[in-house]
Amino acid sequence: MTLKTTLIRAAELVASPWKNGGGVTREIAAHPQGAPLDSFVWRVSVADVAAAGPFSKFPGIDRTLVLLSGAGMLLDEHEAHDSEHGLRTHTLTQPLDVARFAGEAAIDAQLVDGATRDFNLMLRRGAATGALDVWRGDGRDMQRTLNGDVVLLYCAAGPVTLTLGDSAPVHCATGDTLRIDADAANALLCHASAAGMPGAIALLAIEIRYA
Repeated sequence: MTLKTTLIRAAELVASPWKNGGGVTREIAAHPQGAPLDSFVWRVSVADVAAAGPFSKFPGIDRTLVLLSGAGMLLDEHEAHDSEHGLRTHTLTQPLDVARFAGEAAIDAQLVDGATRDFNLMLRRGAATGALDVWRGDGRDMQRTLNGDVVLLYCAAGPVTLTLGDSAPVHCATGDTLRIDADAANALLCHASAAGMPGAIALLAIEIRYA
């Protein structure tokens, strides 16, 4: 298996304001690269949410949202087919809380206490499947097996040192992302540990497979 790794630094991400003025999004990576919002296969990004309001709808997209910082959000999901019991709330009030929902769902976001930052994974149904897993550690070596056509490791709390198989270590600061593209979807052993002084670390591990 041949690996291509790309380190995407947080400082290099470009902020794109929302049309409604409620926040900004920084795209980390997408496939195809540069694809517009109506044709990407997958997309990962970080958003700063400054105001309450409805989420944009993305029909045919499966979404995963992770709270990174701030007091959090309550996401009210309205089910159109059930007017009496058709509301459920995704509660994201602790760092790394996760919500999963369909992109066509009607979502109203309420901010608990001021602006928040969140991580977004978006997958086009029928074109790609994927999973997001939260890794937490005390800084000592964590070992995980990764498997996907594309793997992204987002440093939610760092700094973190990542070692893939027998490759040279990669040092990631908070907000950095290591992207791994493989020419075959085989299992890959990953080691993660604190870079420098031991301390709490956290990673979001995204494994994507093309349909």
